[in-house]
Amino acid sequence: MSRRNARTAMILHNTIDRRLLRQTIAEQAEARKTLSFYRYVRIPDPSACRDQMYLDLSALGVLGRIYVATEGINAQITVPESRWQDWTAWLDRSPELSGVRINLAVEHDTRSFFKLKIKVRAKIVADGLDDNEIDLRRSGIHLDAAGFNQLAENPETVIVDMRNHYESAVGHFEGAICPDVDTFRESLPVVADLLAGQRHKPVIMYCTGGIRCEKASAYLLHQGFTEVYQLDGGIIQYTRDAREKGLPNKFKGVNFVFDERMGERISEDVLTGCADCGQPCDRYRNCCNPGCNLLMTQCEACEVQLDGCCSEDCRQILLLPEAEQRALRKGRDTATRIFSKGRRYQPIV
Repeated sequence: MSRRNARTAMILHNTIDRRLLRQTIAEQAEARKTLSFYRYVRIPDPSACRDQMYLDLSALGVLGRIYVATEGINAQITVPESRWQDWTAWLDRSPELSGVRINLAVEHDTRSFFKLKIKVRAKIVADGLDDNEIDLRRSGIHLDAAGFNQLAENPETVIVDMRNHYESAVGHFEGAICPDVDTFRESLPVVADLLAGQRHKPVIMYCTGGIRCEKASAYLLHQGFTEVYQLDGGIIQYTRDAREKGLPNKFKGVNFVFDERMGERISEDVLTGCADCGQPCDRYRNCCNPGCNLLMTQCEACEVQLDGCCSEDCRQILLLPEAEQRALRKGRDTATRIFSKGRRYQPIV
C-alpha cells in the first residue's frame, strides 16, 4: 500500500480515552526524552504534512503536541530513548526539519505527554500580526547564555519576558519586565507601549524556547526599536548552557512548560504563593472540577484538603453524581481558566 493510501486507510488521531492513556503512560517504565523544536519554513500543504507526520511519529512511539501551518512547525514531544536514533534519522530525512535545533528539556519525565496530537493551525504561534506588513525574517540578534549574561549587566539594558503572566509569575530573569497578559497576541502591543520611551536602549527578549521571540523581536524592530536581541533557545537552552559551562544562572524560580509537568525547577527560589492558603508555592495544577478547570498554584496540603479542587464550592460540586455535574456544565465554557492576581475567577456553581 502506498503511503498516500495508508493515510486514507488509517485513523490519524488518537481514539483511546485520555484517562486510560494517562494510566498507561504512568505505568510504563521506558525512559523518554522530553524536547521541543520549531522552524519557520514554508509548508505548501499543511494537512498532508500533518497526516504523514502523524503516521511517521506514531510508528516511532512519539508522544506530544505539534502544530503545523503554512509558516512552519512547532513541536513539544517525548521520544522513547530506545527509538532515539530512529527519530533523529527521521529528522535528517525531513526536508523541512533537517538540521533543526533541538531543545532538550531541563527535566525529563516519562509522563510529560500521554498521546500524540498534531494539529493544523493558521499560524504556529498566534500573534495577530499582518505578515504583509512585518518582515519576520528581520528578527533580533541571537544571544547565547554568556552573551545574555554579559549584556544583562549593562544598566541600560531592558530585559523583557515575552511569556504570559502565569508563566512569569513562577519564574523569570532578574530585573525582567513581565507584562500582565494572558496571551502572546496581547503581549506585543503591551510591550511596545511599556518600552515606548526606550527605543534606543538595548532590549533583550526571552521566552520558553525561543519561538515567540522570533516574532516579538521582528515586531519591535518594525516599531522603530534600534537594538533588539533575543535569547537563543529561550530559557531551556540558557539553563542547559549555564549548567554545562558553569555560568551564573540569572533565572529565578520555575520555568513553566505546556505539558503534564507544568514546570521545570531552575532555582530554589519560590516566587509565588498557594492560591488558597498563601503559603510559598509555585506548583501549578488544574482544579479537578471539570466545570472549573482553573489553572492555579496550590500546595500539597490544600490539594488534599480540597480533594484537588480550587475551592470548597468546587469540591462540593465534585461530590455530586456525574449526571448532575454534567447538567451544571451544560452550555458553559470549560476550557482552562487562569488565576491571576486581582483577577481570580469565581468557581462555577
